[in-house]
Amino acid sequence: MGGLFDVPTKQNRIKEIEIEMSKDDFWNDINKANQLNKELTLLKKETSLYNNLINSINDDKEMLSLLDDNQTDMLDEITKDLEKTKKDIDELELSTMLDGEYDNNNCYLEIHPGAGGTESCDWASMLLRMYQRYCEKKKYKCTIIEYEDGDQAGIKSVTLHIEGENAYGYLKCEKGTHRLVRISPFDSNKRRHTSFASVLVTPEINQEIDIEIKEEDIRIDTYCASGHGGQGVNTTPSAVRITHFPSKIVVTCQNERSQIQNKETCMKVLKSRLFALEKQKKDEELNKLKGITSGIDFGTQIRSYVLTPYTLVKDYRSDFEMVNVDDVLDGDLEEIIESILKSGAVK
Repeated sequence: MGGLFDVPTKQNRIKEIEIEMSKDDFWNDINKANQLNKELTLLKKETSLYNNLINSINDDKEMLSLLDDNQTDMLDEITKDLEKTKKDIDELELSTMLDGEYDNNNCYLEIHPGAGGTESCDWASMLLRMYQRYCEKKKYKCTIIEYEDGDQAGIKSVTLHIEGENAYGYLKCEKGTHRLVRISPFDSNKRRHTSFASVLVTPEINQEIDIEIKEEDIRIDTYCASGHGGQGVNTTPSAVRITHFPSKIVVTCQNERSQIQNKETCMKVLKSRLFALEKQKKDEELNKLKGITSGIDFGTQIRSYVLTPYTLVKDYRSDFEMVNVDDVLDGDLEEIIESILKSGAVK
């Protein structure tokens, strides 16, 4: 366990951060201070869980050595304790897989319907609900910063800002194309339809990362928001859309009443998207050098949700399958995400 979880390195890092936090000028840079404080909390949680596990295992070993054949009640108690210990070990093991540079960051999650008109727009709204329910279960803060209704039903696009421990680390597993097979509620002949929607997940990049955005490379449009936002937002040109010409990235924000605040959020999202795009290009170049010709990228089919003629959720990266589609669509994504992280399909 010591080698896998590298507790000494984590404990040394805790000491380094605590020394940094004791300096008089620590809070002069609020962004850096908050990041270090967040890192310290996570490190202390992991090392505390590890130490508690070691103590629990040692206690159980000692109790087992003292047992005789007649002490069945104590044996039941030890068995229950070992089951809990196994769950805690699984949790700690999973946390070691979230060691990417940005895994502990908050993230932005976008959903866009594919070809298929109303069908795909409705499917996009189902995915929105799924991720909102997942965030509720994880106790993540989930804020809609951009929303556009579909022409007849569902949504044309939505962007969520998700805040919480390892938010990007977990939700990066959702990046890609999601496929739904069902009897269409919009088809009077009750035929089976296949719908697609794409999900893009990018980490929220800290302010200190320098990404140059030239004024001549962007166009900023303002307009009255639609959908979410309240009466004041919907009747004033507070919503902001920024188009970045070199990358062709378009980001919008409409959840704030202030046009200035929406512009600031747009710029943060744009920087995160540009950073993620640059990283993707470098990863693709590295894969070419390694001779890897395929990968799990935005736009690839990663998962199917089949509601008819049978029920099945299948993730194509980890080969995870579950017949209870309703639970998954209600936000129970833990098992799927855990299977993907353990498979190493997403880094």
